[in-house]
Amino acid sequence: MTKFYLLGAISTLSLALIGCSEERIAEETPTHETYSAEQFFQTTSYRMGSAGPYAFSFINNDLLVSSDQTGVYNAYRLDISNGELKTLTQSSDRGVYVESWFPTDDRFIYQQDGNGDELTHVFVMSPEGDVTDLTPGEGHKAGFAGWSSNAESFYIYSNERDGAAFDLYRYDTQTYSRSMLYENEEGLDLGGVSDDGRWVVYVRNNSNSDSDLFLIDLVSAERKLLNITPHRGNVEHSAMGFTPDSKKLIYSTNEYGEFSQAWTLELETGRREVLIAEDWDVMYVGYSPSGRYQVSGVNNDASTHVTMLDLESGQEVLLENIPNGDLAQVRFNRDESAIAFGLYRDTAPYDIYHMSLGQDPSRLTNALNPTINAELMVEGEVVRFESYDGLQIPGILYQPRDATAENPVPALVWVHGGPGGQSRKGYSAMIQHLVNNGYAVYQINNRGSSGYGKTFYHLDDLKHGEADLGDVVASRAFLGSYEWIDGGRVGIIGGSYGGYMVAAALAFEPEAFDVGINIFGVTNWLRTLESIPPWWGAFRTSLYAELGDPATDADRLTAISPLFHAENIVKPLLVVQGANDPRVLQVESDELVEKVRANNVHVEYVLFEDEGHGFRKRVNRITASEAYLQFLDEYL
Repeated sequence: MTKFYLLGAISTLSLALIGCSEERIAEETPTHETYSAEQFFQTTSYRMGSAGPYAFSFINNDLLVSSDQTGVYNAYRLDISNGELKTLTQSSDRGVYVESWFPTDDRFIYQQDGNGDELTHVFVMSPEGDVTDLTPGEGHKAGFAGWSSNAESFYIYSNERDGAAFDLYRYDTQTYSRSMLYENEEGLDLGGVSDDGRWVVYVRNNSNSDSDLFLIDLVSAERKLLNITPHRGNVEHSAMGFTPDSKKLIYSTNEYGEFSQAWTLELETGRREVLIAEDWDVMYVGYSPSGRYQVSGVNNDASTHVTMLDLESGQEVLLENIPNGDLAQVRFNRDESAIAFGLYRDTAPYDIYHMSLGQDPSRLTNALNPTINAELMVEGEVVRFESYDGLQIPGILYQPRDATAENPVPALVWVHGGPGGQSRKGYSAMIQHLVNNGYAVYQINNRGSSGYGKTFYHLDDLKHGEADLGDVVASRAFLGSYEWIDGGRVGIIGGSYGGYMVAAALAFEPEAFDVGINIFGVTNWLRTLESIPPWWGAFRTSLYAELGDPATDADRLTAISPLFHAENIVKPLLVVQGANDPRVLQVESDELVEKVRANNVHVEYVLFEDEGHGFRKRVNRITASEAYLQFLDEYL
């Protein structure tokens, strides 16, 4: 589904394997031990580059990865034979996020912004350490869009010409000279470029429930935008990419039911066929570099099931003896004899594995701090409850190990970002820290969350702070029904849109929760919607359809903005904010703190001068989590 995310997470798509198993040794249950935020965040985070043909080095088959082992993300080469990391960049402040090796040498492409301002530039580093900014200048944003099939060029999009429109450029692999492939005068969203450079697909959001795909044939002299998804009513479409032979476009549509299906469009003939249809959303479809293998992921109740097909034999490739968890970032080596992938588990951070096809995997990284006993981490359970109007609301519940009927614990309702995000299975140092220290956490997927069908997704349209807040409030009684939860001690926590829900709960339902933790949450929708950065322009129509247009819906947006009702807030509040946040401006938090303090209510405020929307530096994540726990220990 086409969604606008205020909180995007440092978010990688996660996938899970059907039929995987992990040996568990039944031994004596270890004595419970609590750990500090610093211990939890002394885990090491990893991410591989973008999907494409050059995840593995041409020179020696090393993987290109980003890691925050120094506290700030930098680029490394990862030896697949022994898991050793070799440093490639040494940034001390701005994170380095890798994209791809070059085809026949050890140059690599990466992205970097200005301490959370999201104005990313695209860089190349040579094997000697020389850096070239491919998108120099101030005040614009650029990104890597893939390689040509002949490896003689690559693609970059940039809004340097017009802040509201991303134009597409082709760069020469050797000289870095560039030419504009398409001037995006319409301000559409780039959906993808075919490997042969002939076809480009763009997305237009007509509303938050309706979108179209437009195809451009760059070989044609006219270069006309062709709407390839004509339809009636509200139907959402998104581009999943082109097949490696550049003959077909893969796209998703929810035209034929509640969930998004994957379809193919044959570019020369216009023939369409359904590729994958399930009772959940198809999240993505990808291919190995030659196109022999097709990898797809389906969002199944907050986890992703992965299927790999050998298109030559027509048989599914069985990936065996992989631990339970969600697979992520499947990357093929140059001759397609092996893959690398990441694995998410509730009880351990993302680790990278290497696997020759037909053999068992080997783990290349050990992300969890060795001082932490993994057996003391808690697996989340997907549970549902009946909300105020009878609707079944899903979520993920974490029970502290020492929580019993004799020792009931306080609980937190965790509201995800968005609007329209989804809490999913997987490791969170922040959540495990809270659970390890005695707090139950319920990650609610209230109405309006993605992943549960288009009807569920649109139930909160123009009802934010009302219909969705009703689910969040109703979850308190549900949590109180567990004998191991103290129903008299329940707080609410969330970031971005989830932070808005925290402030809304405290302002509009002042007695519903005992404390609130607002992490860079919207407090004034009029200002937020009016201050949309220019590169969000393509989402504006969609966002206005979901929340309201400040030009015509000012009264309603004022009514649902907690800042204008802060006099109702009577429960202790912690606010955390990044000064460089381009999505939720610092003033949103400043003004809320000032108004709530005027109520003689206890308010704590943590401001990070070197962060944006989401905290990328380890030291700041530690500081924030320490603040959460100290605040909860005192007031909940």
